[in-house]
Parts: sequence; structure tokens; C-alpha cells
Amino acid sequence: MVEIELKPEEFALFRRYIYEKVGISLSDQKSTLVKGRLNKRLNQLGLDSFRAYYDYLVHDMSGEELALFVSAISTNVTSFFREGAQWKWLESYLPALIASKREKKIRIWSAGCSSGEEPYTILMFLQHHLSDFESWDIKILATDISPKVLSHAIEGSYEAKNVEAMPREIIGKSFEKVRTEKGIHYRIASHLREKVMFRLYNLVTDPFFFKNQFDMVFCRNVMIYFDDPTRHEVIRRFTTVLPKGSPLFLGSSESLTSHRDTLKLLGSSIYQRL
Repeated sequence: MVEIELKPEEFALFRRYIYEKVGISLSDQKSTLVKGRLNKRLNQLGLDSFRAYYDYLVHDMSGEELALFVSAISTNVTSFFREGAQWKWLESYLPALIASKREKKIRIWSAGCSSGEEPYTILMFLQHHLSDFESWDIKILATDISPKVLSHAIEGSYEAKNVEAMPREIIGKSFEKVRTEKGIHYRIASHLREKVMFRLYNLVTDPFFFKNQFDMVFCRNVMIYFDDPTRHEVIRRFTTVLPKGSPLFLGSSESLTSHRDTLKLLGSSIYQRL
């Protein structure tokens, strides 16, 4: 593979473009990361400069190259039942949520769902803690900006190593064991997969128009890619789809210094809509 240099003026073009399109803020220190992760793509396309790739990117009207670009420069690291303190808190919150319901209907948004572990974990959690789980109308909207990770999430198939730390009871209720050419995989059971609606969605530019508000929103480890103004606006938009008293879950490394008039910190990067 030919190693292609990324000039400062070329990096500046990418930085401005990705910020305008998806709100991702690239610091000067990210130049090496962009160069390293995109060199392979330039070689695949037979391009000899990052300026040529930039021109290719901005003239691709399908949006497919932008999706590939975003996938390359962002890190999709996730796992089942991550952020253990948040699930512990949710366990104590669930009875109050159930008691508040006139109808047995729950709506949840997993924003930045990556390869699907988060929305499926939400369902496994509810299945484990609701004795009458099947009688509830539960729908999860799971969105991400990357078509690549969404296709993985929709398939819902995971390697054995991804589920081996989970309790046997949950694995038995939530997965179908499948033998593949690559070894044993565990696929999310169909009765859970059918409760998730996966959508390609841009938190910065797409409208927050939904039929219903959400009982809770998960948006973990997404804000780290935004600068302060973008982060502030995205959080403001989340508050418009959360009724009072409902929780917003962020990643453990994320915190809010604004929105104190609309959000209250409950602990473990959990915020309550005031």
C-alpha cells in the first residue's frame, strides 16, 4: 500500500467539511488519525493525494462516501451491558416508570447505537425485569450515522466472545445459537429484534420530528465528537423529545456544564428532564 501524505491545508478542508456535515469537531491532533485511517481508502480508489480524495468525497451525491469517511474517523466501540452503574440505577427507576403508565407502552431512543449492543441490551434488561414483558408494547428507535454498523446491528449476530460474560439465563432467553463458517455466533432472538427500528440518522442536521416522545434517551459516547456549541444544541434537541422526569443517559466520560434549567444530574452521567 502506498503511503500518502496529508498536507495541513488538506486536513483543514476535511475538518471544515465533516463539521458542517455531521458536527464532528477534529482537533489539530487528529491529522495523523485521519491520514492513517484513510490511506487504505485512497489506495482502493486509485487516488494519489488527499486533495483528490476530498474532491471525490464532496462530489459524491449518494452520501455513501461520507458514511465511509465518518466510519473511518470515528470509533465504534461498544459492548452488552456497558456502564454498569447506569443499569443499576435503571433497575431502581423502572417501578416508578411502570407505575406512571396508563397504557403498557414504552418508547426508547438509542442514539448512536453503533452495532446494536445498546438497544438489544435495553430489551434484555426489560425482559429480565418485567415479569409480563410480552404483554408490553415496547419499541426502541436505534439510530446511527454509519450504514456499516447499522447493517451489523440489524443482523444482530455476535461472536461468542461478545456474549460469554453474560448470565446464562439472559443468553438462553435472548439469543439463538448459530453455527457459521466463522464459528459459533449468537443472534438476537427474533422476538427482540422485531421491537427495534434501526434508522440512519444525523443528530446534527436531521429534524427531531417524532410521533411520540420517549420515556428515556440513551446517547452514550457521542458527545465526545462534538464541540461545545454543537453539543449544546444536540442536548437542547433531546430535551424537546423527553417529557419531564425522564432520563437522558450519556457516556461515563461525558458531562454537561449547561442546560441546568432543563436537566438535573442524578449520577453516573444520568440526567433528568426538569
